Amino acid sequence: MLRFFHRRWFLILLAAVFGAGFSFPQMLKPAADGVPREWIVSTVLFLTALPLESRVMWQAVRHPKAVLLAVAMNFGLLPLLAWATSAGLRPDMASGLMIAAAAPCTLASAAVWTRRAGGNDAVAILVTMVTNLSCFLVTPFWLLVSTGQSEVRLDPFSMTTRLALLVVTPTVLAQLIRLHRPAGAWATRHKVPLAVAAQCGILTMVFVGATGAGLKLASREIVVGWLDWVTMPAATLGVHLAILFTGHGLGRMLGVGREDRIAVGFAGSQKTLMVGLDVSLKYFAHQPLAVLPMIVYHVGQLVVDTVVADRLRRRHPVA
Repeated sequence: MLRFFHRRWFLILLAAVFGAGFSFPQMLKPAADGVPREWIVSTVLFLTALPLESRVMWQAVRHPKAVLLAVAMNFGLLPLLAWATSAGLRPDMASGLMIAAAAPCTLASAAVWTRRAGGNDAVAILVTMVTNLSCFLVTPFWLLVSTGQSEVRLDPFSMTTRLALLVVTPTVLAQLIRLHRPAGAWATRHKVPLAVAAQCGILTMVFVGATGAGLKLASREIVVGWLDWVTMPAATLGVHLAILFTGHGLGRMLGVGREDRIAVGFAGSQKTLMVGLDVSLKYFAHQPLAVLPMIVYHVGQLVVDTVVADRLRRRHPVA
């Protein structure tokens, strides 16, 4: 039992935190209102970027085909597919799916799952850095194109500036600190506790989003049919799986090696929960259910990609 909790503690607590906020929103609203969201977002991204080794990323620069393909899928093909898929969802959940699709690749798990499957984690790490450092431009663009002209009135300059401050600044700062060798060595040695601290921050943001959604549902201002609860997870998981397997297929067609193809699949399809939650809570507050597809996407990629990674590893065991 302890071993199971040790391996799945984040998913277990994620379900518990989401369930509590969703089920008891009135009781938990004061706690949710007191959360310093901006500080948590910046801190989580800083803690996540601090253990990333720049020398590993430079290994992937020498052969950029896989990196370019994964970035194009994560910030190009995936949002396009999500945009087409979202047409079948209710407006607030459609917005949520587009927020998930427009978010950058996750700093927390893409490299881990790539390594677990026997792939080239250097490619995955570089993809996460490229998408996170450029999301302040790409994310507002996709949201403005897909949602900004109808249900949501976005201020692209405000979003660009906010993402630059909350995402790019802590990521760059973390890498600058790594230039100090003792600090970089310390961060590498303490990769696990830093990741745990970052995941606790993510749980806090999930709590805020779940509480807001629960309040709206409890007030009867929003009525959600059973079909919505079925189509949204199906659409969200379908987009992720489609891009995951398309990454492998396109990589093979373009002559990308197996280890790099694995990285393309995971890094091209995974999305970060932290940036998506911040965008949904800040710019889609009038659509509180927009947080749900982002959470479903994150949980889905953790569960599904674990199965895929283990299967890939069994096919070609790593010595």
